[in-house]
Amino acid sequence: MTINAPVQFDIETNLKTLQADGITGLKGAFPTEWADAMKEDMMNAFWSAIQRPGSAVGRGPRRWYVEIHPQDFRGFADLIMHPWVIAMCENALGPDYQIVEIGFDVPFEGARYQPWHRDFPSPSDTYVDHRITSLAFNLTGVDVTPDMGPFEVAPGTQWDDGREWKHEMFPDKALWGRYQERAVRKFPQRGDISCRSALTMHRGTEHLSPIARPVMVLGVDAPGAGHAELHDMMVTQDYYDALPEKARKHLVCRVVEKLEPIVQKHDIEGLVMGADPA
Repeated sequence: MTINAPVQFDIETNLKTLQADGITGLKGAFPTEWADAMKEDMMNAFWSAIQRPGSAVGRGPRRWYVEIHPQDFRGFADLIMHPWVIAMCENALGPDYQIVEIGFDVPFEGARYQPWHRDFPSPSDTYVDHRITSLAFNLTGVDVTPDMGPFEVAPGTQWDDGREWKHEMFPDKALWGRYQERAVRKFPQRGDISCRSALTMHRGTEHLSPIARPVMVLGVDAPGAGHAELHDMMVTQDYYDALPEKARKHLVCRVVEKLEPIVQKHDIEGLVMGADPA
């Protein structure tokens, strides 16, 4: 698919917003047709993964997370080579950033509120030095409406310590008031990209719509962050060879003769049951 000329952006403003809020974004990064193809790839991958043990991991009632092979997402190279994605990675994580994860989250009708959480424990680099060591880029497959269980985030909470929380990821419900006061719901449209620290407190909300809301997730680390150990990206040699050199430089993956089904290593146990909205 032919991608339109990239939209203009102000990387300094994006970086300041990321540092202050833990999340920023770029509207209209891709055409809607590109996003529609991405949605098709996500849903095809979901119906395949749900049939294999360990391939679709529950993130609450009627909500799953699926890791995919890069070459099963037609837009993978477009995404990792997008000028804004590259600029955010280089400026926030350094010139040797590592692409460690590609997958998607999909809630269906009946998905409940998730508990407030972050995606993994915070390193001291973040809660002491206020340095972001990993980024999550999200791209919606649908134009999000209020009944689609929109993503809810608490800006500025990426610096919270969290060492006393359950699994260092889930604060006690008695602490939720801080996140409720800051909570902002996001309503991205097809073609938008958001970029956040996965340590910024967030949750999925109640999904009332019959329309599923798949969202692609690209995970990127600074050197030494260590999250590649939680994933197992693999590509075939011909696909790897066809990638731009800059993409190959940053992709942490195995090059294999034949793709194997993915069994996920990163299961966030605290999300399985869902939660009350309060």
